Amino acid sequence: MKAFAAGFCRFCERASLAISNAAMWLVAAIVAVMLWEVVSRYVFEKPTLWANELSLWLAGVLYLFAGLCAMRERAHIRVTVLYDALPKNGRRALDALAMLVVVAFAVMLVAGSWGAVWKTVANWETFGTAWDPPIPATVKPLVLIVTALIAAQAVSNFIADFNKEKPGPPEGGGNWAVAGRASAKKTAPGAE
Repeated sequence: MKAFAAGFCRFCERASLAISNAAMWLVAAIVAVMLWEVVSRYVFEKPTLWANELSLWLAGVLYLFAGLCAMRERAHIRVTVLYDALPKNGRRALDALAMLVVVAFAVMLVAGSWGAVWKTVANWETFGTAWDPPIPATVKPLVLIVTALIAAQAVSNFIADFNKEKPGPPEGGGNWAVAGRASAKKTAPGAE
């Protein structure tokens, strides 16, 4: 069972990291699309039909991926006044409750939305504009997929935190956040 849990945690971490790395390129793509629209509109006086919808589409996907990245990095807002005052078992109980709430939400969202999402995909629902991209047909299923991945990451975080000496998220968030702060401290002017 321990090997399965370790493998599950490794899979979730790698999948979340790969998606997070892909998501950062979406920001560059959105900037490039908007830059092209500005140049096209104001330099060539020929605005595009597609730039606004494409930037909305990419931003929607980016927003979903950012939720997964935030769960991996444990970057969601956390009120720790009571949590820090509890003993180890109390903190673990609150971690379990939080994980169960996230998983229950994900199950209810996927179960409750499955029919509507399937209908959207089957009809290849589009945005209804001049360019008419299939934003609903692509983003709606992605909402369900990313929600399931966020729930899996929440379970992975719980397993990893449960196996630590002190329960709770790592100081300062996930590994990336800690590494970023550590390197920032070393390179800050006047930092000793």
